[in-house]
Amino acid sequence: MGILEARGITKRFGGLTAVNDLSFKVDKGEIFGIIGPNGSGKTTVFNMISRFFPITAGEIYFNDKRIDALPAHEICKIGIGRTFQVVKPLRRMTVQENVMAGAFLRTSNINKARNKAAEIIKFCNLDGYRSRVAKGLPIPLRKRLEIARALATEPELLLLDETCAGLNPKESEAAIDLIRRIRDTGVTIIIIEHIMKVMMGISDRILAINFGKEIAMGKPQEVANHPEVIKAYLGEAYA
Repeated sequence: MGILEARGITKRFGGLTAVNDLSFKVDKGEIFGIIGPNGSGKTTVFNMISRFFPITAGEIYFNDKRIDALPAHEICKIGIGRTFQVVKPLRRMTVQENVMAGAFLRTSNINKARNKAAEIIKFCNLDGYRSRVAKGLPIPLRKRLEIARALATEPELLLLDETCAGLNPKESEAAIDLIRRIRDTGVTIIIIEHIMKVMMGISDRILAINFGKEIAMGKPQEVANHPEVIKAYLGEAYA
């Protein structure tokens, strides 16, 4: 059963077409990966889904309802959460306060928000840092905090933008474990990641794009072996 469908979505910035007539469907409960070289349009796709940018053309559906004209706060409210490639914590607030900020989407009661934050903080293995100010956290913990704040909004669909970027192998393994546990709670995930080992091990299906257009779609191994994907990453001599 599909939870999200993009139909011919296009985004132009003046004379530059960042995403070009792209269509795909994400099934409920899967981890759907999007890969592509730098500048291929991956984060722009997230920005279009979350309405961080308005789309130039095309349609986006969530649970069979068209959403591409909704403002960003409504996109979050209907159940689509996201993280950012460059983490954006509320720097002067504590870990608990950051996560509470997400929880306030669903309640105006401070005790309920605090309880929800405590639940999410524990789930994300941030218990020992709840009183730490966000700006003092190292990158791996800031990335985990970004996920925790998004989870506090109670999303049905979570967009993860380069969660493992800048992490060492052990930190990446912890991030992968968290992503799988999130999926196991019933949250559908779309993930962008440059680390192919991560994408191959975690994704149910992968969409590969280049110059804003689809070049391959399918199971991880099928996509990894696709000549157009090899060409996009390594050059024509390797395809």
